[in-house]
Amino acid sequence: MGASRGISISLDGVRDKNVMQLKKLNTALFPVRYNDKYYADALTSGEFTKLGFWFYELGNGGLRIELCLSLDYDINCSLGVLWILGLCFYVLRSYYSDICVGSIACRLEKKECGAVRVYIMTLGVLAPYRGLGIGTKLLNHVLDLCSKQNIAEIYLHVQTNNEDAINFYKKFGFEITDTIQNYYTNITPPDCYVLTKYIGQPQSKK
Repeated sequence: MGASRGISISLDGVRDKNVMQLKKLNTALFPVRYNDKYYADALTSGEFTKLGFWFYELGNGGLRIELCLSLDYDINCSLGVLWILGLCFYVLRSYYSDICVGSIACRLEKKECGAVRVYIMTLGVLAPYRGLGIGTKLLNHVLDLCSKQNIAEIYLHVQTNNEDAINFYKKFGFEITDTIQNYYTNITPPDCYVLTKYIGQPQSKK
């Protein structure tokens, strides 16, 4: 039999021992510095917060190579250099490094009626890894959890000029349900949309 190969996306939970990976990723992705409550909420959410890793599987004897773009992280165990699509990657073998390429972090909120809803605090993927299905897998993981746990509402805030993010969420059935003026304090524009998805309810056709 020939050796199988292909891209594999792996998700891992966020715990006390690896929460620094989420902090490093947020620093690289977002112009906002998140406080301790953000990380406490992420840890409390359990399976609703995940780190995303990207692997290239050669399939020879179970060998798995992890491709990690070198950012401002210390990589002192690289075995070589690999060029893919014009990008230079360090090649690390057979184990997880200290770098992840994407994450989703959520907070579980209890409404006045007692029902639980999910708030997506952040969802992001490092630029060289976008378009590979990592963000889709992270979001689908949370949507599947909502369905399994009978959580009917999930929402988030998106800056009004972030058309890529708005279009991404709309593909999953999210709709703009509100606009909040001056939501952000240190970025321009300061306004945001509230995007909401009601799970299990038929979507309106326009």
